[in-house]
Amino acid sequence: MKPFNQFSGEDWRKCHWRGVGETFAHLATSQESTQSQRVIKPLHWYIACRLVIEGGFLPEEIRPRPPFSVSKQGLDWVLQFDTTNARSTEATVLGGLKTKDVDIVVEKPGIGPVIAISCKCTGSAFRNLTNRMEEAVGECTNLHMTYAALVTGYFSVLRAHRIDNDSDIQNHDIAIDAEGDPVDGIVRYHDALCNLTGREDIRDTISKYETVAVALLETTGPNMGHPLDSYPTQQSPVRAETFFDRIYRHYDLRFVYSAPIFATRNVTPRRLWSADSPLFDELDREEVQRVPQLEYVPRVKDEFNFPRT
Repeated sequence: MKPFNQFSGEDWRKCHWRGVGETFAHLATSQESTQSQRVIKPLHWYIACRLVIEGGFLPEEIRPRPPFSVSKQGLDWVLQFDTTNARSTEATVLGGLKTKDVDIVVEKPGIGPVIAISCKCTGSAFRNLTNRMEEAVGECTNLHMTYAALVTGYFSVLRAHRIDNDSDIQNHDIAIDAEGDPVDGIVRYHDALCNLTGREDIRDTISKYETVAVALLETTGPNMGHPLDSYPTQQSPVRAETFFDRIYRHYDLRFVYSAPIFATRNVTPRRLWSADSPLFDELDREEVQRVPQLEYVPRVKDEFNFPRT
């Protein structure tokens, strides 16, 4: 298996603007232990940057802090690529039982944390995956005990190792069997996560996440780094494609529509970026400063027929 070294030489103290393709390829093939922060950090960066460009959150509200800056020009919010203040540090959130360093946090002034997302990458010993459920349940329960309205997410990435006579993958590390189906350990893990997602109301059980995503990444072949389309199935509630839409929907319902005072003060509404923002010029140009291709639609004022906020 050829390792993906796109992130070698990065300044790991900063949050970098990276695309999903290179991020997933790194997660699928990095030769460092999946417990290493150098494996999972690029996923933190990807999510944090997407929360700005697609989600409309200000970069200074997010940890790790994305490499963007925002300015107000008249009634327009202008977004610019800016590495000056980018940081890779996590936020510490006060839980009901203990404080917790959370991978990605959005915090609103005068309100506190409003979104908290945890990320996990698993590359082996899939038969033991259900042991992680206790940790996952405990984390969202701990946070919801203090912040009942907090929108929590759990993003789980697994390496979809296949049976290959030419590889050194051990049998207990195989994710996809000879028939192309996920092994029992992954099926049990998926089913457990399905029971942990879908918390709709702040009065619902605090031991569930608002949304969960599971992605199995190909580790070899022409689709290396791409998620399996066959599993989770299209009907699964933990398909990764719906993860961000659910984050935004829960956030808007709890912190915009149900919080008129903060909304009228322009604290909680998500921003609509000006189509003339320098950031979008970067996406259209091929220059020395590399920027990723976006697989999602930026939250641009002209793209969304919403009033200015």
